[in-house]
Amino acid sequence: MECTVNWTGGLGTRSGMGFVAETGSGHVLTMDGAPDAQQPALGGQNLAPRPLETLLAGTGGCTAYDVVLILRRGRHDVRGCSVKLSAERADTEPKVFTKIHMHFTVTGHNIPDAAVERAIALSHEKYCSASVMLGKTAQITTGFEVVAA
Repeated sequence: MECTVNWTGGLGTRSGMGFVAETGSGHVLTMDGAPDAQQPALGGQNLAPRPLETLLAGTGGCTAYDVVLILRRGRHDVRGCSVKLSAERADTEPKVFTKIHMHFTVTGHNIPDAAVERAIALSHEKYCSASVMLGKTAQITTGFEVVAA
């Protein structure tokens, strides 16, 4: 897997802390820093997600992908899946994630709670590389609800 990240701030763009990432699969992702009221030239313009927000979003995508795949392989009638993530970070540098909570909402027809619980556990214990990595510094908790379609 490869990715190239380029700083766009030196190109005279609106944000002094903007970045463009091009993934090995050919997709482009923009990121920006938070505005800095004390030193505006050193801050971003809030034009795109922050790099750590993209890390959190990627983790949500990774684990939701697993949950859907595991449920579908179990022949469950999944119609939707979303995961809301909330995270806390350390107060000092490096400001790693210390707590992450993921709340899944799975929509479908006759999906047993036990199947969703198992899919989430398998994702976090075995398949989702992102959550396994983040679990080295953060306490990850999960919750879920099943909504009938």
